[in-house]
This record gives sequence, structure tokens and C-alpha cells, in this order.
Amino acid sequence: MELSKKTTILFSPQLHLRLTRLAKQRQVSLGELVRHACKKQYGFLPNERRLDAVRRLAALALPLDDARTMREQAVLRADQFLP
Repeated sequence: MELSKKTTILFSPQLHLRLTRLAKQRQVSLGELVRHACKKQYGFLPNERRLDAVRRLAALALPLDDARTMREQAVLRADQFLP
């Protein structure tokens, strides 16, 4: 991966210390740790990984009802809150 853009991020001393220690534990640079966290948090995954996830979900044998029944099962009515 080509790294050609630079960004300055300011951390509190406590956060910087925690991230630096975590990077050292994982044996990666602080920059790599932050890049990995950004990719994971904001979903920047290669298309093939996304397609693989969709394929695995589609392969699950889950019991499904029609949309109306599922909606009724998922959303509580007001009378279901009261004893």
C-alpha cells in the first residue's frame, strides 16, 4: 500500500501513551495502529471481503417469516410494555 498523504493528529498525553503501548504490544507502528483502527471503524474493506461476507450471510439457513410478521415480532406494541 502506497502511503502518500500525511495527516497530523493531536492526542491527549494519556491517549498517546495508551496507543503507543498498544502498538508496541502488537509490534506495529503507531501509524499502522491508527490506520487499522480507521479502516475497521469506517468500513474500508476490499470489495472481495465485502462480497465474501454477503455470500456467508446468504448461505445461513435462518428461519424467516414474511415482512409483516417479522415487523410485528421485532417491534413491541404499547400493551406489551405493561404487565
